[in-house]
Amino acid sequence: MNDSTRLPDLVHDVIRPRRQPLDPFFKPASVALIGATEKEGSVGRTIMQNLIATSFGGTVFPVNPKRPAVLGVRAYPSVAAIPDPVELAVLVTPAASVPGLIKECVDAGVKAAVIISAGFKEAGPAGRELERQVLAEARRGGMRIVGPNCLGVMSPVHGLNATFAQGMARPGNVGFLSQSGALCTAILDWSHREHVGFSAFVSTGSMLDVGWSDLIWYLGDDPNTQSILIYMESIGDARGFLSAAREVALRKPIVVIHVGKSEQAAKAAASHTGALTASSAVLEAAFRRCGVTSVGRIEDLFDLAEVLGKQPRPKGPRLTILTNAGGPGVLATDALIGMGGELAPLADATKRELDAFLPAHWSHNNPIDILGDADPERYRKALEVAARDPHADGLLLILTPQGMTHPSRIAEGVAAVAPTIDKPVLASWMGGVEVAAGAEILNRAKIPTFDYPDTAARVFTLMWRGAYNLRGLYETPALAAGLDEREAEAQRARGAELVASVLKEGRTLLTELESKALLEAYGLPTVPTRFAKDAVAAVRLAEGFGFPVVLKLHSHTITHKTDVGGVKLNLRGADEVRAAFDAIRGGVGAGDFLGVTVQPMVPLDGYELIVGCSPDPIFGPVVLFGTGGQLVEVFKDRALGLPPFNATLARRLMEQTKILTALKGVRGRKPVDLAALENLLVRFGRLVVEQPRIQELDINPLLASGERLLALDARVVLHPASVPDAELPRPAVRAYPSRYVEDWTMPDGTRVAFRPIRPEDEPALAAFHATLSDRSVFLRYANKLGLGERIAHERLARLCFVDYDREIPLVVEHRAEDGKPALVAIGRLSKRHGAAEASFALLIADRFQGRGLGTELLRRLVRVARDEKIERLAAGILAENKNMQSVCAALGFSLSPSGQDGVLIAELMLDS
Repeated sequence: MNDSTRLPDLVHDVIRPRRQPLDPFFKPASVALIGATEKEGSVGRTIMQNLIATSFGGTVFPVNPKRPAVLGVRAYPSVAAIPDPVELAVLVTPAASVPGLIKECVDAGVKAAVIISAGFKEAGPAGRELERQVLAEARRGGMRIVGPNCLGVMSPVHGLNATFAQGMARPGNVGFLSQSGALCTAILDWSHREHVGFSAFVSTGSMLDVGWSDLIWYLGDDPNTQSILIYMESIGDARGFLSAAREVALRKPIVVIHVGKSEQAAKAAASHTGALTASSAVLEAAFRRCGVTSVGRIEDLFDLAEVLGKQPRPKGPRLTILTNAGGPGVLATDALIGMGGELAPLADATKRELDAFLPAHWSHNNPIDILGDADPERYRKALEVAARDPHADGLLLILTPQGMTHPSRIAEGVAAVAPTIDKPVLASWMGGVEVAAGAEILNRAKIPTFDYPDTAARVFTLMWRGAYNLRGLYETPALAAGLDEREAEAQRARGAELVASVLKEGRTLLTELESKALLEAYGLPTVPTRFAKDAVAAVRLAEGFGFPVVLKLHSHTITHKTDVGGVKLNLRGADEVRAAFDAIRGGVGAGDFLGVTVQPMVPLDGYELIVGCSPDPIFGPVVLFGTGGQLVEVFKDRALGLPPFNATLARRLMEQTKILTALKGVRGRKPVDLAALENLLVRFGRLVVEQPRIQELDINPLLASGERLLALDARVVLHPASVPDAELPRPAVRAYPSRYVEDWTMPDGTRVAFRPIRPEDEPALAAFHATLSDRSVFLRYANKLGLGERIAHERLARLCFVDYDREIPLVVEHRAEDGKPALVAIGRLSKRHGAAEASFALLIADRFQGRGLGTELLRRLVRVARDEKIERLAAGILAENKNMQSVCAALGFSLSPSGQDGVLIAELMLDS
């Protein structure tokens, strides 16, 4: 998906600011260098030299109270003494002086600062206090800060070099962001040798203020940036990163190398940035959730940026390899399979076409070995045939220079065919001087060329992983079974009541009975379980269930019942039940024993799974799914995901485990109902997000068979009541805002329901657009847009798969006489990043216009805006759209010219 899929949007486009909050970092009109000096080898001198050596078009003001001039440029004793406005301040003074200097800058109206200085939170408590003071001053004046402890900022496209690196990066289309200043200088040196150019080159430092999300949003809107590369040691604001990356990755590839995967490296990263670090596995889950491609090597970072900038993303993992030598093809195959890719099987029709012109001894399989004497025509025809094979998701061409080979002529033939292929085409022209000209021809034709075929295969697989993650975000999920907002709210209330009752008793550990009751509140299937205070009651319950049964310890204090002999299985009669009761009671202290639970003995005729949740210090609740039972720590077949889920995301979580193959049915076993398992994971994700007091929750085992899913045991631990709500782990992905679900009766008596949009609404939204008249469409978009444009999957997916932290679209649902629901209106509230502002838009089905629905929908959007702490709500409205103007005026909006012919601005201030 790219910007070309975006339709004109009058209401949002007309109110977008012309200057972005981060513009002063990349294209300032003036720069003050505080700490400028002529001392040889100093940071202050190096930055000064870089600023005046480049042509960013602005004025440089050195600030040094001890010198009249620095490197021939007039100096000033303070920022306040500079006679002209300053847009960007660069600070290279000791850490202790920075809070006061930031205060001076704020007082002088400076809107952006780069703090090069070190000695802040990475230095301990005193440094953290300095950061607090700096941030307080910056917030007072609306100043944005990059750093501290950073190399600085380069904007090669605009000629700005506010760093102490040696030299300027080449202009290009790659945005590079790094927490390591030293790595920046190494990458800069490498980029000159490899002729790689950058649109932005930012050393983020410890990210006191400007973080990943700010920079991703900015580069996402930057026309000079085509891809974003990130070297990451800590993620900072997890929710902000996920929100920005999820939106921007659809238009521009984002590739991250995250360090600190080993325990020792994580400690080193934490000491470097002074920030908490999430576990590597959780970070990988986060990257998958937002469509970011994660790599493990620096070369992968730039290889991927090049390939994604030149070739389309693959639609699957299957690669066709075309080679003139067997060995390199095998090498590429090993790399492909080792990375999780697949060789594309050759269709029979493809083999017949190849047989028609290839020598009899060609490989007749993939890799397609067209033999060492392959000439340009054989390469060209083989590529055309292989590209048409429906099984191929990408192509890799390998050439080794042999006596009869013509690397340049072959490259010319490949370059002529490649533009007609809608799949990624990669090449490996192996060798040195002999193939250099051919490799250059391919590179000019936007065919990425690698020295070695295993590298090319590896990069293809990384491309596929990124494409797979992105498609998972915007693939329309099936509607979850029994999904109903009102029932969901009732489930949340029942769960909250149970949790509150446990905390009221001063406990944090739920009993098995309470744990299963919590699961049942969310519709998760559990084995029937009853409490028995004495042996007589236990026998009576067992006889009611029918033998065999299971007895388990009932305790408020003991978590792992098996460890103390608190679980007795397969009890076949009353005597065995009484004996088991006595054994369990005798195995623990009197204060730990409250009785037993009795449940039927369920035959383990399926697979034992585990579904669990525990908090991450950065990302909040993290869900685990995989192979369960007593050997869960032995097999370690598990995957992590960030809740909440929809059916598609639940399936993607399952697909990361080996047990999924068995669940699909092996060796004559019936397959597990995977749709039901998806639904269970969706409900489990809702549970842990909606009940923030849950610290740990494990269902182990979850029995999965062809007949049923059943939670046999569950363990729940709560955060203590002493922990304030504000300090509870916050989900990295905002849950469905069910607070905005509400029924309403229209003035004419028609019943409708308001609710936030869901990913599952895409088909209903397409049906809604089919009901709209051309006039309604024109008044909304100021354009005559055809139905096909409006209901294209890529567009509707972006409207339905929303980040509720960024957008809250409300749909209005009406049930016709046949009981089938249909969407009859949609209103959208879209926040502007970095400001307490939002735009809004309304679209009402023609037959529901003029009946008070639009007014009520806008009234609710205003209420949502207040809840979301929005201070300014605005939209562009066509001057001829009198009805919409009346609705806005009735709700207190002011109407004024927008500066664009025929368009008004409707604006409401909500700060009171």
